[in-house]
Amino acid sequence: MAQQVPTQQEPQTQQKPEKSPAEDGSRRRTLRCGISFVILFALLAVLFVWNVNSGSVDLTVREIFGILTGRGGDETAVNIIWQIRLPRILAAVILGGALSVSGFLLQTFFHNPIAGPFVLGISSGAKLVVALSMIFLLERGITASSTVMVLAAFFGSMISMGFVLAVSRKVRQMSMLVICGVMISYICSAVTDFVVTFADDSNIVNLHNWSLGSFSGTTWNNVAVMAAIVFLAVLLTFLLSKPIGAYQLGEDYARNLGVNVRVFRVCLILLSSILSACVTAFAGPVSFVGIAVPHLVKNIWKTSKPIIVVPACFLGGAVFCLFCDLIARTVFAPTELSISSVTAIFGAPVVIFIMIRRRKMA
Repeated sequence: MAQQVPTQQEPQTQQKPEKSPAEDGSRRRTLRCGISFVILFALLAVLFVWNVNSGSVDLTVREIFGILTGRGGDETAVNIIWQIRLPRILAAVILGGALSVSGFLLQTFFHNPIAGPFVLGISSGAKLVVALSMIFLLERGITASSTVMVLAAFFGSMISMGFVLAVSRKVRQMSMLVICGVMISYICSAVTDFVVTFADDSNIVNLHNWSLGSFSGTTWNNVAVMAAIVFLAVLLTFLLSKPIGAYQLGEDYARNLGVNVRVFRVCLILLSSILSACVTAFAGPVSFVGIAVPHLVKNIWKTSKPIIVVPACFLGGAVFCLFCDLIARTVFAPTELSISSVTAIFGAPVVIFIMIRRRKMA
């Protein structure tokens, strides 16, 4: 019998499974998302330090660091940092983020990227009611508390929102709805200017600056109230990320996933009105932030997922308003510009770009 010669088997090398294009794309998106958030946090930190260091009174970085850490410092410098600059900076961060998230909610509600609290007249309605409330109370020797101002602004924003919703049922074109919102804004602003002009300036502190839009005059009590309201509203918005994502794909799709569309739309209105009302109560009308920032965020992150867009909008709005407030305070110092004028310079071109792009896609 012939002996069988055993054949040598070649060792098998384990090959790593190749990643699919979908996995590579997901990994790149995750990396881009992480890098974008890191850049936003870095910009926020840089602008925070820059704003603390900028003003009519020159302070060195060492002096500021010593004051912030409680290691002493001149009494005047301590008061400037802790009582003037820090509350104003925190107000710009909190309210800028609130306005951006409010704009995102309105854009989701109306399915249109040019919807925003300023364009639709919601901020102007809140501004009118707050101005009337402040004048009514202060002329009787009563100081309007932060809570009263927020409630008055919320009431005004809800009135304007109700009118916009009533018009939206009659007018299907978003362009006509925007025109109606602009008309509401002009009417409310005209009435507010008339009332403020003939008000007793000796009893109303900074009312003129507030009516034009400004973060100045913010106190720590204001910061505590706005922080509580804004962070609660933003947290609720973040928890609604899943139904918001479903609603972005259409009302029928959201219903099929078990979303109560009617209740959900009410939640969107309430949250956006609370956020925009809080901004108007403490800083007056601030234009174009609610439109420009959500659009920029969606284009930078290349996604409209609420779980990413909501925190990105808040950080983006904070950075945008902190940057604009720095310009408003320092460019023509000691004269201070209206924050709304500065945000319009940078935000209006974004809105124009959105409208041109939508025109081309139509």
